[in-house]
Amino acid sequence: MINLKKHLFYLFFGLCHFKAISQELASDSIISPKKVTLKLDIQSRYIWRGQSWGGNYFVIQPTVEYKANKKMTLGVWATTNFKKDYFYNDGSFYKGYQEFDMYLIYNVNKYMSVQLWDYYWPSVKKVEGIDNGFFNYGKNSVKTIDFNLLFDFSEVWLPFTTTISTLIAGNDYRYDVLGKNPKQNFTTYAEVGYTFEDVLKKTNNKVMRNITVSPTAGMVFNNQAKYYVSGDYNKPSLVNLSLEMVKEFELAKQLNLPISLVFTHNATIQNTQMFGRNFLIFGANLTY
Repeated sequence: MINLKKHLFYLFFGLCHFKAISQELASDSIISPKKVTLKLDIQSRYIWRGQSWGGNYFVIQPTVEYKANKKMTLGVWATTNFKKDYFYNDGSFYKGYQEFDMYLIYNVNKYMSVQLWDYYWPSVKKVEGIDNGFFNYGKNSVKTIDFNLLFDFSEVWLPFTTTISTLIAGNDYRYDVLGKNPKQNFTTYAEVGYTFEDVLKKTNNKVMRNITVSPTAGMVFNNQAKYYVSGDYNKPSLVNLSLEMVKEFELAKQLNLPISLVFTHNATIQNTQMFGRNFLIFGANLTY
């Protein structure tokens, strides 16, 4: 089983060291430091597409991106709440949660990109019937591959985005009524969003300026594999209704601090008892 906290430490230590070296080499035009971006999110809890993972605990979420060229970006992302307990006392709720993802983004044009995500969510303790192997994509695995089409029309039309996501491999299997004959489900999720820039631009209060507000609506269509735990399993369900407010502060050159407040509502009636339906998430992000 992977020790995610230890991996996070070594990941950031190594990448920060790489960042320093790249800046030194930049003076000789060997490598551009702008190719590497480091991010660190601190969130009051982890919500993914209307799903709550790991309970109501603060999480840290580091990201490292490498811009290979004008069109292609490679990255790794992780999250942990540093809890070692796998279940709550009643045995039904997740408490400790960790995840390590790798992704590739290819920008087709100004408004369309193709994304491929490799999700890895090992249990914090050994659990019977679960294999935490990093290269296992089978029925007992903790790996999934997500293929995304992202459309962002901000530069060509309006600040409108839409995402279509399909799980194309890994532990996303549906079974018959007897719990047998597993088949890849190809669970599909779609999301639309809009961004209102500087909603209080007429105010004289500088702190209240440059606030963006972004409503989002997301729906899962075929959830027979129950990948979206807090969603209907036999019909499309609106699992993610969110409203995000972001205020960005510039701390130093190339160092910004966006502060966010997000309200998320899972409109699904069934299967939301375990993790809840309404969430208020506070977050801060450091980007360099």
